[in-house]
Amino acid sequence: MAAEIPKVVVVGGTYVDMVIKCSQIPSPGQSVAGSALSYTITGPGPIQAAEAALCGCRVHLICKVGGGPFGQLVKANLAEFNVETDFVYTAEAKNTGIVVTMVNASGENAACTYTGANVALSPKDINNAEQIISDANICLIHGQLPQETIATAIRSAKVHGTKVILNPARPIESSWTGSRKSDLPIDYFSADILIPNLCEAADITEISAANIHDAKLIGSDLIARGANATVITMGKRGCMVVDRQSADHIDAFDVELVDQNARGDAFAGALAAYCAVKDDLREAVKFASAAAALVCTRFGSIEALPTKAEIIELLQKQDPE
Repeated sequence: MAAEIPKVVVVGGTYVDMVIKCSQIPSPGQSVAGSALSYTITGPGPIQAAEAALCGCRVHLICKVGGGPFGQLVKANLAEFNVETDFVYTAEAKNTGIVVTMVNASGENAACTYTGANVALSPKDINNAEQIISDANICLIHGQLPQETIATAIRSAKVHGTKVILNPARPIESSWTGSRKSDLPIDYFSADILIPNLCEAADITEISAANIHDAKLIGSDLIARGANATVITMGKRGCMVVDRQSADHIDAFDVELVDQNARGDAFAGALAAYCAVKDDLREAVKFASAAAALVCTRFGSIEALPTKAEIIELLQKQDPE
């Protein structure tokens, strides 16, 4: 009998990245000629979903796009990565989220982000997708969406016994000019695994983050608030994994960095894929760290994501035993 394909549901913001190459980035009031233009889908939703699919999972993405041609572009691109789009909702009166990036001749860039239809993803949309959440092994959620929508997704997954992996990034409606401590709903700390980066984790706990020891303290604080486990990502310094049994530092892979644009989302997608198959968080973090390292060796975002075979190959090179 064939093994059952692991199922992952991703809830995350979705954008189209419009990249314009030009000789120089214009100053206010200045107009310059562009030399190239490209479109690609981006955002934590598509990138995390695509990575989980590349790792062999059946993946649904829950997000919202606009009613124009960019919405169709998102769905078509996701289909190319075998990401199911039944719950990629359309807000006809809104535009798809857009990131306009200008890149000059020296490789420097400037960007403007328009959240668009992402602000319209609602608790009702999550409730309409309850069946796929209940059937999934993992529900992977990125926090840069309306806060009540995120809380609804967490509650839905918990009711059905689906493991929740949450990146508690800034909610889309918040300016975050002050402390984050009192702003996160209690539902966030019911997640099975929290995966903040070090800066996000320090904001939540109000503990200064200067080194790996601080990351351990921050992780312990998040566990005390209710999370079953915390993985604090620290870029080239690796990850701190903290649960109710222990705290362990896992090194990053030593690779030549080319473009770190999709590092965090590749990590999250690969982590979800591993956890959908096996309940071993530290091995899952090693697998996800390999995915994050590989995507940094290539230019681009979604098009630079590694396959499961490539991730396993890097892991074997790192630990031939």
